[in-house]
Order: sequence, then C-alpha cells, then structure tokens
Amino acid sequence: MCTTCCELHLAWLPEVESFLVYYAHDKLDDFIATINIRLQPLFMQIRKGMSEGDGRAHYALVNLAETEITKMASDYAENELELFRKTMDLIILSENGFACSTDILNLADQLKTKKMKKKEAEQVLKIFVEDKWLSERNGEYTLHTRCIMEMEQYILSIYQDTARKCNICHSLAIQSQVCETCGIAMHLPCVAKYFKAQAEPRCPHCNDFWPHEIPDMSRIESQSSSKRDSRKGLHS
Repeated sequence: MCTTCCELHLAWLPEVESFLVYYAHDKLDDFIATINIRLQPLFMQIRKGMSEGDGRAHYALVNLAETEITKMASDYAENELELFRKTMDLIILSENGFACSTDILNLADQLKTKKMKKKEAEQVLKIFVEDKWLSERNGEYTLHTRCIMEMEQYILSIYQDTARKCNICHSLAIQSQVCETCGIAMHLPCVAKYFKAQAEPRCPHCNDFWPHEIPDMSRIESQSSSKRDSRKGLHS
C-alpha cells in the first residue's frame, strides 16, 4: 500500500551498504484517504489537523462511534469532567481562545457534581495538559490540537452560536482573528499565509481592511522548534 499511495523511492548508499527510503509527501493525503476507506467499517478515521500555535500538521486516529466527552467519562471523575467542560466554556467564549488559570481555579468550589479544592483543580489541569486535552502557556490554557481534532464536531454542535470555522482551512478555529465587519474567523497561521507579501491586507470574504496585526509565523515556528529541541535534550 505504501508503494502505491506514498510513492516510495529507494536510494542506495554504498558507504553504509543500505537503502535510504524517501516518501513523496504530496501523496500523503491520498494515502490517508485510502486507509480511511478501510477504517470505515470500524467507525474509525484518521483526521488531519493543524497546531493553532505554529501551523504544524498533526494527524489523529478518531473513534467515530462515540463522542470524545463520552470516552473521557471512563478516564476522569464526574467533577473532573465538569471542570473540563467549564474550562472549555471559558476558552471558547473568550476573545483570544485562552482562559487564565485564576478564572479556572475559581470554578473549583462552584462545581455541582463535587466541589474541589484549588490544589486539586491544579492537579487535574496538569493531567489534562499531560493527556493533551489542554495546552498551557504562561498561566493560560487553551484547547490542545488533539482536543480540537477529536472534539470538533462536538464543539460545533454545543457552541453553535460561538464556535467558528476558519475561512481558509475550514477547520474549527479557537485561537483566531475575526473580521470586524463580516465576522469570519481565521487561524493565526492561516492569516500569516494568506496575507503574506500583501501590502494592504483585506478580508477574503468582505474585502474590508484587515485591522489585526499579521503574525510572524517564521518567528513562532523558530520558537516552537527551539522548545522541541530543548525537550529532546532533557529526554536524551
């Protein structure tokens, strides 16, 4: 299957007496589409997503037979799930796609299922980050790429009046810029790519002037790469 869908190429390296394998990455989407056809009877699907922070592509195997909230119920206590839902409320209803830790921790003693102490809530948030449901940056939390990919349909159905899809890539946009005239949303990486080299950025939908600062994705990608390298150094 790999040779058909990914166009596998071999190059002989005489100095090490072995082959170096190359894949044609532009065929990857076709390859995944082929796999997804085989996964349909199992109610599974490989989905492609994008990191809202640096624009890197991610892939996730998603179970279509049940919602992610349902699956989370087997891993977390009821009050932990309630805290997650309330955190999601704060994130999605915010202007920048983030919720500060103080606001989240203040919810701990307001839970209807079972109240938490703030120390307990801090530990639960840490677990959500470790399990890649949330991401934390400088004391603020947003939805992790995994969470967005796996829970997109759930979020769009629950937050119908608030959740938006990116006008460029048509995926759920949590961290985004919004046109002040027509209200369309665009991921920050999509904003950077769409308006690249444009002297006067204009909304792709209504053509009004885009008033937001255009992100410098090269700088963001460089910072992200440095963080990944530092993490690798810690584990080596």
